[in-house]
Amino acid sequence: MDITKFRSALQRDAARPNLFRVTLNLPAGLVQADRQFNSKFSFMCRAAQIPGSTLGRLPVAYMGREIGLAGNRTFTDWTVTILNDEDFQIRRTLEEWMRGMNSHQQNVRSEQFLSSTSYVATGIVDHLGKSGEDNVIASYTIINAWPMDLSPIDLGWDQNDTAEEYTATFSMDYWE
Repeated sequence: MDITKFRSALQRDAARPNLFRVTLNLPAGLVQADRQFNSKFSFMCRAAQIPGSTLGRLPVAYMGREIGLAGNRTFTDWTVTILNDEDFQIRRTLEEWMRGMNSHQQNVRSEQFLSSTSYVATGIVDHLGKSGEDNVIASYTIINAWPMDLSPIDLGWDQNDTAEEYTATFSMDYWE
C-alpha cells in the first residue's frame, strides 16, 4: 500500500482523543444547590468516553440451521474521570445527587427525587477539532443519565506529585 494514498485518505487529518468537552446538566433539584457545577465540571472532567451501544443478536433456527437477526439495542454505561480539587465541589454534588436517590442510612429517596424523571440529567460530549474550541466535529447527548457508581479516591503517603482523580459511572436510557 502506498503511504501517499493512506495520507490522502485522511481527508481532514486524524481526530485527536484529547480534544473534547463534557457538559453535565444537573437535575432541577440540584441546580439550586450548585449553580457553578457545569462550568467547573467541563474543566475538571479530564477523561470521558464517546458512548457505545450494542445490537443484540436474535438467533432463529430453521431446519437445523440458524440465522441471526438484528435484536434490541442496549446502551453501555458512561464513565468519566474527574480531577479533584480541594473544594470537592464536583464530588460533593455527585454524592448529594446519589444520596438524594437513595440515602446512606435510611434507604429512602428525597422528596425532590420521587419521580423517575426528577433525578436524571443530560450529558453532552463534544469532540473538538484541531482548529479551536468552537470546532465541534461530533457531539453526543446522553439522555436520562444518573450516577450509579462513584469510585473511591485512593490516599497514600507515597502519592507524591500527583493530583487526585476519581471516576463516575452513569446509567443512561440512550444517546443521540
